[in-house]
Amino acid sequence: MIRLLLVSMFLMLPGCQAVEPWQRGLLARSEMQLEPDRLQAKLESQVYFSNEASSGGNDVAGAGCGCN
Repeated sequence: MIRLLLVSMFLMLPGCQAVEPWQRGLLARSEMQLEPDRLQAKLESQVYFSNEASSGGNDVAGAGCGCN
């Protein structure tokens, strides 16, 4: 059991790395974001929630008609 724990810790260790200050600029670029175009993402989420006639869990609220 202890061996399994040690092996799993060593396998997860490479995933824990510090980001150096000169690397932060590269990671902050818009193409590195999950959604690079925030306006497009908001539009798509509004259309989705309007089609689903629901809202919540996001910053989009609507009446289900897509008119807001």
